[in-house]
Amino acid sequence: MLLRSLTRSSSNASTSLFFRLFPRSYFSRSSPATGRNIRRLSAAGTGSELFLRRGLRLLPAAASGCLSGQFSRAVSTQTATSYPGSQDEAEKLGFEKSREEFISECKSKAVLFRHKKTGCEVMSVSNDDENKVFGVVFRTPPKDSTGIPHILEHSVLCGSRKYPLKEPFVELLKGSLYTFLNAFTYPDRTCYPVASTNTKDFYNLVDVYLDAVFFPKCVDDVHTFQQEGWHYELNHPSEDISYKGVVFNEMKGVYSQPDNILGRITQQAKNTYGVDSGGDPKDIPKLTFDKFKEFHRQYYHPSNARIWFYGDDDPVQRLKVLSEYLDMFDASPARDSSKVEPQKLFSGPRRIVGKYPAGGDGDLKKKHMVCLNWLLSEKPLDLQTQLALGFLDHLMLGTPASPLRKILLESGLGEALVNSGVEDELLQPQFSVGLKGVSDDKVQKVEELIMSTLRKLADEGFDTDAVEASMNTIEFSMRENNTGSSPRGLSLMLQSIGKWIYDMDPFEPLKYEEPLKTLKARIAEEGSKAVFSPLIEKFILNNPHCVTIEMQPDPEKASQDEVEEKNILQKVKASMTDEELAELARATEELRLKQETPDSPEALKCVPSLNLSDIPKEPTFVPTEVGDINGVKVLRHDLFTNDILYTEVVFDMGSLRHELLPLVPLFCQSLLEMGTQDMSFVQLNQLIGRKTGGITVYPFTSSVWGSDVPCSKIIVRGKSMVGRAEDLFNLMNCVLQEVRFTDKQRFKQFVSQSRAGMENRLRGSGQGIAAARMDAMLNAAGWMSEQMNGLSYIEFLHTLEQKVDQDWEGISSSLEEIRTSLLSKNGCIVNMTADGKSLTSTEKFVGKFLDSLPEKPSSGQVTWDARLPLRNEAIVIPTQVNYVGKAGNIYSSGYKLDGSSYVISKHIGNTWLWDRVRVSGGAYGGFCDFDSHSGVFSFLSYRDPNLLKTLDIYDGTGDFLRGLDVDEDTLTKAVIGTIGDVDSYQLPDAKGYSSLLRHLLNVTDEERQIRREEILSTSLKDFKEFAEAVDSVRDKGVAVAVASQEDIDAANKERSDFFEVKKAL
Repeated sequence: MLLRSLTRSSSNASTSLFFRLFPRSYFSRSSPATGRNIRRLSAAGTGSELFLRRGLRLLPAAASGCLSGQFSRAVSTQTATSYPGSQDEAEKLGFEKSREEFISECKSKAVLFRHKKTGCEVMSVSNDDENKVFGVVFRTPPKDSTGIPHILEHSVLCGSRKYPLKEPFVELLKGSLYTFLNAFTYPDRTCYPVASTNTKDFYNLVDVYLDAVFFPKCVDDVHTFQQEGWHYELNHPSEDISYKGVVFNEMKGVYSQPDNILGRITQQAKNTYGVDSGGDPKDIPKLTFDKFKEFHRQYYHPSNARIWFYGDDDPVQRLKVLSEYLDMFDASPARDSSKVEPQKLFSGPRRIVGKYPAGGDGDLKKKHMVCLNWLLSEKPLDLQTQLALGFLDHLMLGTPASPLRKILLESGLGEALVNSGVEDELLQPQFSVGLKGVSDDKVQKVEELIMSTLRKLADEGFDTDAVEASMNTIEFSMRENNTGSSPRGLSLMLQSIGKWIYDMDPFEPLKYEEPLKTLKARIAEEGSKAVFSPLIEKFILNNPHCVTIEMQPDPEKASQDEVEEKNILQKVKASMTDEELAELARATEELRLKQETPDSPEALKCVPSLNLSDIPKEPTFVPTEVGDINGVKVLRHDLFTNDILYTEVVFDMGSLRHELLPLVPLFCQSLLEMGTQDMSFVQLNQLIGRKTGGITVYPFTSSVWGSDVPCSKIIVRGKSMVGRAEDLFNLMNCVLQEVRFTDKQRFKQFVSQSRAGMENRLRGSGQGIAAARMDAMLNAAGWMSEQMNGLSYIEFLHTLEQKVDQDWEGISSSLEEIRTSLLSKNGCIVNMTADGKSLTSTEKFVGKFLDSLPEKPSSGQVTWDARLPLRNEAIVIPTQVNYVGKAGNIYSSGYKLDGSSYVISKHIGNTWLWDRVRVSGGAYGGFCDFDSHSGVFSFLSYRDPNLLKTLDIYDGTGDFLRGLDVDEDTLTKAVIGTIGDVDSYQLPDAKGYSSLLRHLLNVTDEERQIRREEILSTSLKDFKEFAEAVDSVRDKGVAVAVASQEDIDAANKERSDFFEVKKAL
């Protein structure tokens, strides 16, 4: 199961990177103690995720996870004190050492080995990082858009030689301590990475993945190909034939999103990547099982593999594990046959006009998209040029104050940027910039504005403060090395593989110090104009390889695509004899039975797993000292942060008037993107970039267990070097108190951008919109969140867009009222994470900041008890797939919180829903979530071809639990996997932030210990008893679906007026 680069946070979506998903990975993982499904409305991660990626890339905000192991191959648990430094040791294992270096940037010793028999290259990176990472990468360039690499990436994880069950991947999901477990399909390569902090667990994962890629069952099992790729489904000869398949439906979802369609056309405009490795739904059914098998035979060979190890495990053990697999193979020509050939630059510009599915509402003439794309070079660029292009990209587009971004958005020609930035993950880098929400008669003006702005930047250069701000922002991020929830070793692997996969130097992308030093010296000596203007001239203005893509809205496209598919299937059925139809119905039932038949206990025992004795009996405690500064509560976390201060300042939203709530996200954006009396917003933005590692402001809402009053806060979050702490708090004060809400045009831009972003989210992440809608019907915190981040917010933005011109004075006054309501020293909380000495040295700056805040008496708490009406809703969008949800409050029906609920909900997602919604139903994902703070238990599906059928599966969950018969091994796996969720790996800033959230939600360490003990003592009896709680969702819950008009009409016909219909797009 894969997800396109939606989660990459990159400004450029043209690289079709897919992520293998698993249940609940659509939400950020959070432990039961810190809050599951807590609503934090911000794009900001738990740390800066910006880092150098041969330019400036954003690391995947990938989900973390957990695994299991008892089949551990006598794994050594020692740290990396021994190293196969002597050639003799490597030679004995069949390897020769090609190169060895110490990489100071990541404090690691890196050795490149070559397996002598097969030519497989292995990068072994050793350091003191406990979060160990393994990855195997194959070069897999497709010749067509049938999606072979993508389908194969799904399929190899469905059983192998040593692990011959249906899906070892899912068994690993159930019972391991993994911190990363996934797979990616790029346009020209496929990656299989895993990570864990537990050494035994780590090598269990490594073994399962190695066996999966080299010896998968799928090449001999057509059923796996049909399940993961595509097949004809016919339940009875009298019924219609349909297409089913996980990848098929996933890609239907991808091809329903306008931004994704534009990104794919952009990529495929280059001959080298002229096909879709993910698969085009129109082409996927052309793929045969024989071609599928041949692709694996040709490319999934050690000779075509690059293998990565990283962390504090024994480097000798790494080679021992690999030699057992690689020695089974002889050399293959795969490395030569898989080479990616560079695209020659076009001799002149080209233009492509495409269509995307659009809703019938609104003025479609104002829904065009236009994007200009340049392939920058025929040959790979040197690191110095790549680094300079990355800085140039950040200067032009990286912040709201960046000139190209600012000029395009302020022009009024479009609503938001689309597909914009440098893309350098493939063989040849490209630069794209464009706008969406463009009137059909303004398309040419957008193109002219882009070119004239680029010309002006080349002629005039960049402001000195802008260059300094970019330099500080990027350098801070590189040195901080904060990869959020993704392992640091994974980010390094992805950087290295970007060169390595094309037979270039895998060490080079890891070493930024010297190129950065050289670039800074050049800017200091020659001036920034001498550095950046020639790059604009050479790679963009004077580059003939420019492809302009215009996307036009087509309200008929979605229905036309459906009709076209139905016509094809009708012809298929008409061509079949009665005997063939009967055989297809039999084969459909055979596949379904296989999918729904569980593996035997004997088969499951072959999957490696940990024991409960491997699990700590106590949770991880974050050092927290609660004190006060000048009468304000301050939480201090004494953790090593490499001389960086992380801080949050929390203000209460409890006294805010209800009607102002939808304005809060725009209020937060205005604080950071409007100016003061003395500074324009550009100057303020640059000052923040020059002095700090960044400041964010966002609302946070959650239910609180045992209380009817929701937690509702505004959080101001910032970070800087400890030596810049005074600057950080001064700038926080400036943002909060000095910014003026007077720029009507900028605010109007914010509204348009927000609406465009929310509409894109509705199309691509409809399960999140459905979940928010259901929450809003069931509790006050959910209602608050939905007003700021759901369908209600989208509706509000549509109204507000008109109101800005009519009543700007009133809106400006409302923004000021929000500030007055929130900003008070009373009830404020400060959270700080750094080492003890730094925390002490920072206190005087905190005190000065707090003394500057207004000190006003509480104006009284507003009663937050609003709800949306309880009803089944269907939200209509133009789409080929659906997002189906159902939820209910199980506390209302008498359920009392117990830690076993986390184990049970995880098991439901990894078994019942995985097998029925995804495997058998063909959806991209099916999962459940229990918010223990509110009591809401929710079911959700993602890119689902079904609607009522999925709701029926949800309703059958109670019976599934009652009929469950799990042995001790299965129960142990479920418990261990849940502990992996609770103990998810965190960097220091995330530890401090999680501790803050626990404080806000009244979660004590004592309660965390109780819940952990309940998790560890979960029994089969708990599963049976939980069935009654789940039945209450069936009987009293609400259903919300984001779906196509056709599927909603069919549902309401089958079950009379089951849904109340709302049209959203």
